[in-house]
Amino acid sequence: MNDILLLKQGEIVLKGLNRKYFEQKLIANVNRRLARIGRFRVYSVQSTIYAEPLEDGIDMDAAEEAMKKTFGVIALARAAACEKDKDAILATAKEYLRDRLLAAKSFKVESKRSDKTFPMSSIALSQYVGGELHDAFPHLKADMHEPELIVNVEVRDYAAYVHANAVPAAGGLPVGVGGKAVSLLSGGIDSPVSTWMMAKRGVVVLPVHFFSFPYTSELAKQKVLDLAKELTDWCGRMTVAVVPFTHIQEEIREKCPEELFTVIMRRFMMKISERLALDNGCGALITGENLGQVASQTMQALAVTGAGLSLPVLRPLIGMDKEEIVTVARRIGTFDTSILPYEDCCTVFTPRRPRTKPNLAEVEEAEKALDCAALIEEAVKGVEHIKIF
Repeated sequence: MNDILLLKQGEIVLKGLNRKYFEQKLIANVNRRLARIGRFRVYSVQSTIYAEPLEDGIDMDAAEEAMKKTFGVIALARAAACEKDKDAILATAKEYLRDRLLAAKSFKVESKRSDKTFPMSSIALSQYVGGELHDAFPHLKADMHEPELIVNVEVRDYAAYVHANAVPAAGGLPVGVGGKAVSLLSGGIDSPVSTWMMAKRGVVVLPVHFFSFPYTSELAKQKVLDLAKELTDWCGRMTVAVVPFTHIQEEIREKCPEELFTVIMRRFMMKISERLALDNGCGALITGENLGQVASQTMQALAVTGAGLSLPVLRPLIGMDKEEIVTVARRIGTFDTSILPYEDCCTVFTPRRPRTKPNLAEVEEAEKALDCAALIEEAVKGVEHIKIF
């Protein structure tokens, strides 16, 4: 019996006149994700997207895993389709869910009748299927409150569908409906999570990584590319912009007060990222900054870091506890890579006593010792673009 995937839409259903646009974007994303697995027919009916395999031998486990990580899908179920007839529905439930029915100790049947021409009410259909299943599997106990197994029956326009408990999926909005943004991606725990969180809001992400060879190694660079690869399961294909940052950091070390190293370095990162954002049609910057976590993330330091930018800076982690961030990192699969012991450029030339409450005028005065425009131009021209699939 062939599986079909039923993908439940999340907050898309709350959209008004532009709902069709969101739905079409989600269908396009689903098609792109499934194309690597096999040929599917993907279509939408009554707030549910159907992904129907069109050839034998498709790895439906892989398809299910891909759909769990597709933003815009809040839950999914693998279902079997059958005729809209009570006996056909019962026979399908017995065959398709046989192993689960044998393994469970308690169950209930939930029916939804979107096709109002179907002659039985939802309650009557649930009672019929539930009673017959209980007779066929007498070890099962009917439990309407906390059943181990829920047998779902959906009577829709084209067919009836039978499936077990739906499983949670990524939720959020389809990637592509929220515009484009540059995300500053380091090798730490926070920035991959912030990248993931903004992709969940429908943002197409362009990761930017600052690389200070030889102070940071090729292994550190590869670590970031590995993180980007792990994020593609959620965010889709990406191109990482690797920015050469060594010369800038050496100039800061040589010509600026030590206590301002970090804030000046961060200002360069933001200005270079904004330049790349504007060159690539992006409308914002994304950082993994978290209020009070380190010296460069005090309220005063954040104000100085973002001063003079024309694009908004999105900081999705700003009020999160570190344990909350770690929990998300573990869930999305980036944590183990993030904790590998390879330093990134933020740890190069770290001041012994960084200024936690920098003054913008003081920082701008210190920057006069640098040819900021030339350094930014040199870094932008040296960017390496690496495609991640």
